[in-house]
Amino acid sequence: MDVTFSYFCQQIFSSPALMITAALTLGVIFVNGWTDAPNAIATCITTRCMKPRPAIMMSAVFNFLGVLIMTKINASVASTISNMVDFGSDTSSALIALAAALFSIVVYSTAASYFGIPTSESHSLIAGLTGAAIATDMGLGSVNGEEWIKVIYGLVLSLLLGFIIGFLICRLVIAVCRRFDRIKTNRFFTYAQVAGAAAMSFMHGAQDGQKFIGVLFLSIAFSNGQTSVEGVLIPVWLMILCSIVMGTGTSVGGEKIIRSVGMDMVKLEKYQGFSADAAASLCLLFSSVFGIPVSTTHTKTSAIMGAGAARKLSAINFSVVREMMLTWIFTFPGCGIISFLMAKLFLAIF
Repeated sequence: MDVTFSYFCQQIFSSPALMITAALTLGVIFVNGWTDAPNAIATCITTRCMKPRPAIMMSAVFNFLGVLIMTKINASVASTISNMVDFGSDTSSALIALAAALFSIVVYSTAASYFGIPTSESHSLIAGLTGAAIATDMGLGSVNGEEWIKVIYGLVLSLLLGFIIGFLICRLVIAVCRRFDRIKTNRFFTYAQVAGAAAMSFMHGAQDGQKFIGVLFLSIAFSNGQTSVEGVLIPVWLMILCSIVMGTGTSVGGEKIIRSVGMDMVKLEKYQGFSADAAASLCLLFSSVFGIPVSTTHTKTSAIMGAGAARKLSAINFSVVREMMLTWIFTFPGCGIISFLMAKLFLAIF
């Protein structure tokens, strides 16, 4: 399947279902940039290394670059998302079910962000796609167990690996800088944390951008009567389009989420913020290379907890952590059920 931008535009205007699905996908990408990307710069802002507006604009640029560059180098995450479920051989129904899944994700993510609670767009997407696929005639047989197991790996990686690496990097920084002048080290970690926030933003775009590129490419395949996109190269124009939309969403802000992640959960110093950013970036890089879809929110939050625990365990506000954990746990059944019901409704109407 060789999809040019002009051909895509022709398909959009000739297929209302594709038009709606593409609009919803871009909407989800925008919401992801708006609600999820602020996690990448939360620590940088709350430790006063950067002011909010410059940090948000920097994050928007590096999210753009992350989507574009990493997808060009290694698109394995996009492939995992595309092949995770099977919507069946009826591509018209598949496109409608996919639209229902995306609609559910927008509703769920926007409602959660209204209350300033960091959501996992990755888990919303996975749950939404799974719920919609089960709503088709294939039922539970639509779930690809080999690809879905990567989601479990990602959940464990984002929680445990983020915490452990955040803890170890922070302890290493404390040991190395123990005898250094505090004023000089603070100045160094101010710049180091800006670099860490840029790296975190880049890896957010690399991970989350690929997930939604995979979904949008799948919708194009359905509109062409193809049931999968396995082995098909993602066109550059699609990478650029998704990069621009995510970067624009990031530029909107997300101050409630920045405050919730960077201030309410753990009171961080500059070296801890750097440790958390470095740990989360490394985890996301590892996951992206091996095609494991992980939650950037999970990864960054667990890295922050690890960096906080490296100094003292009591630094962590566990009431905020518990609130976010409950939200994350609810995402799979909550968004999955909403998506299942919306898919059934859409398929009955259309």
